[in-house]
Amino acid sequence: MASSAQLELWQAEKVATQAEAAIAPNGVRYSAWGETRISDADLERLVGAVPATLAPALSRRAYYFVPLAIADTGDTMIAPAYTADLGDRAVCHRNCTFGSMEAVFLSTRLVEDRFGLAFEFFINVAHNFVEVAGVPEEFGALAWSQAQAQVRGETSQDAWETRRRVQDNRNGRAVDERARNVYIESAFSDALAIYMLSLAVDFDYHDLREREYPLLAAPALAERLRAVAALFPANQGYDFQILYRRKG
Repeated sequence: MASSAQLELWQAEKVATQAEAAIAPNGVRYSAWGETRISDADLERLVGAVPATLAPALSRRAYYFVPLAIADTGDTMIAPAYTADLGDRAVCHRNCTFGSMEAVFLSTRLVEDRFGLAFEFFINVAHNFVEVAGVPEEFGALAWSQAQAQVRGETSQDAWETRRRVQDNRNGRAVDERARNVYIESAFSDALAIYMLSLAVDFDYHDLREREYPLLAAPALAERLRAVAALFPANQGYDFQILYRRKG
């Protein structure tokens, strides 16, 4: 295994120049550089899961799959391979702007499996989409109706905290629309990411469980995912299914 002293870190802009991004059939720009430990076939399958209807909002972004993105220096630096000490200095992703394009560098070697990398990629795609296109009204109405009905749990720490903040601060007064919009954006980004994850990887919903908050009740999540699937149909070769585990 190479030591950190033997590895030359590259500036993110240099990597983006050397690893020119290709355009996938769905319109998403992406590239891989360094010892990512991801096969071309797996990467194509992962990127291809992003519905083509999302691509126009992502036209000024490119996703770079690299071993490690190092963010504890003045500039974002990229490691061409993994070492333990560089891993301790790396972050899951790093955004850099080069002219009119924004590059998202994803650290492939900080996650243990395809599931973890896929979710990191899709949550970035989802947030990037929301930044440009916002949240569809249909989804916003659904998520807020569930919150008003006190449906148990949420899909992320951000969604859980912002939903509680909106509801705790009402006290009989009008809803803080800005705070509600932040909650709905979080809920939509989560649902969109989970939907894309379901297209790329077979997984158990409870794999997303964290200790800090209860997961959204499965029937409520299913409603959200069906709403997202109707808005952004899966690309050819990908199928969307919700399977419930039988009891007993």
